[in-house]
Amino acid sequence: MTNNSTKLLFLSTLMMGTILSISSNSWFGVWMGLEINLLSFIPLLTSNKNMMMNESSIKYFIVQAMASTMLLFSILLIQMKYPMGWETEFIPSMMISSSLLLKIGAAPFHFWFPEVMGASSWNNCLTLMTWQKIAPMMVLSYCIQLSNFIWTIIILSIVIGAMGGLNQTSLRQLLAYSSISHLGWMISSLTVSETIWELYF
Repeated sequence: MTNNSTKLLFLSTLMMGTILSISSNSWFGVWMGLEINLLSFIPLLTSNKNMMMNESSIKYFIVQAMASTMLLFSILLIQMKYPMGWETEFIPSMMISSSLLLKIGAAPFHFWFPEVMGASSWNNCLTLMTWQKIAPMMVLSYCIQLSNFIWTIIILSIVIGAMGGLNQTSLRQLLAYSSISHLGWMISSLTVSETIWELYF
C-alpha cells in the first residue's frame, strides 16, 4: 500500500511539474516545472530488485541535470544580454533549443535514451516516451526558429532513429529508436504548425 501511495504521489507531482512548465509565463517557471518533473520521475525509475534500473535512473538524472543547467544558463544569458527580442538572436535560441532537445532525447543528443529505455520497466518506458516529452516539446514550440541547426536536428533524428533501430534485439531499445525517429517528424511538424505536431503526438 505504501508503495502504491508513494507512486501515486510521484505521478501526481510529475503531472503537476509538466502542467506548471506548460502554463508558466516566465522562463524560471518553465525551468522549475521541468525540475519538479525530473525529481518526480527519478524515484519511479529506481527499484530495489533491479540494479540495472538504478543505473538507468542515475544516467537519466545526470543527463537531465545537465540539460537543466544548460537551460538555466541560457535563461540567465537571455535575461542579462538579450532582455528584449532574443528570439531573433541565433545563439540564445540555439542554446535553449539544445537543452530542450537533450531533455527529450532528439539526435544527436540521443545517446542516453536507448540506454535508459533498455533498463527500465514497461510503465517507465511508456512515461518516458510520452508524458516526459510533452513539457519540453511545448516549450520548444514557443521558441523554435527555422534555421540550419533545427533542420540538422530533424534530419539526424529521422535518420539515426531509422538506422539505429535496424540492429536492435531489445524491444525497448527498438522503441527508443522509433521514438527518436518520430521526434524528428514531430519537430518538423512543429516548424509548420503547433496544431499539426499536437495531432501527430
